[in-house]
Amino acid sequence: MPIRDLETWMWAEACEIVDRADRLHRQFFRPAVINVKRPTWEPPVDVYETTYGFIIMIALPGVAPEHLSVIMDGGHLIINGQRHLPASSESQIRRLEIPYGRFERRIELPEGGFEIDTREFVNGCLLISLRKI
Repeated sequence: MPIRDLETWMWAEACEIVDRADRLHRQFFRPAVINVKRPTWEPPVDVYETTYGFIIMIALPGVAPEHLSVIMDGGHLIINGQRHLPASSESQIRRLEIPYGRFERRIELPEGGFEIDTREFVNGCLLISLRKI
């Protein structure tokens, strides 16, 4: 491949990656409209498999435990709830990067039976332990 073609290809790949990153940023971090019924963002998750089941860590900064639910539905673990903006009439938003509003995350589980073993908040993350049954 000639050097010029390689440079053109690399530039096109770089532009495509930047465009993809921009789309993801807009998808996950767009401001939510308050009182919207459908979810407006998905929290990031890490899933670890152990001998006895799975450990799932969901990043939920600023979400109170009473504003979320965790449900097992067939082969999915569903986490949904809402993150509210801090209520302060004397401040104005200068930067907003942590999403707010309704959220939902569906995690597809492998075949087999699972049940929720433990559920706890640690450092702004919800840790869920699923036990294989």
